[in-house]
Amino acid sequence: MKKKLTQEQTNDLLKTLEIRFEKNMNRHKDLKWEKIQEKLEANPEKLWSLHEMETTEGEPDVVDYDKKTDQYSFIDCSSESPKRRSLCYDYQAWDSRKANKPESNVIDTASEMGIELLNKEQYNYLQELGKFDQKTSSWIKTPQQIRELGGAIFCDRRYNTVFTYHNGADSYYAARGFRGILKV
Repeated sequence: MKKKLTQEQTNDLLKTLEIRFEKNMNRHKDLKWEKIQEKLEANPEKLWSLHEMETTEGEPDVVDYDKKTDQYSFIDCSSESPKRRSLCYDYQAWDSRKANKPESNVIDTASEMGIELLNKEQYNYLQELGKFDQKTSSWIKTPQQIRELGGAIFCDRRYNTVFTYHNGADSYYAARGFRGILKV
């Protein structure tokens, strides 16, 4: 699989990201687009991952900058869970299904895209920046002790409150996807 964008794709993506950046300054106060663009242009494999996030309607945007590591964090900021849905949690859960297997699973899909699943803290932080998943839900990184017992966790926002729930890791729903994070 080719993990490099054409120059035209790169230009289009950078323009889309810049427009989103300017439109949502509340997500990244005190950050300058020029520095972010320089970092992106120096990391074509990260641009490819952002393109994957964008083509699945994740609407990635910068939400944080870590001075210690000199990394910007992009998170899927679409109002509802991105169009990577109807996936069980991981390969083990997918493999255990005897009938009606979904197309894939969240962990492998995120890995193929070059991104990571949000953890609970990152999901809660995202919800401080706006109202997300008011009609959908998103799988999040599940602690190993829950996964070992066959479960997985997901979150959503209802009644102006962020909820964390559990389900069997082999379950999948048309309204449940996942949000990713990419550090550049």
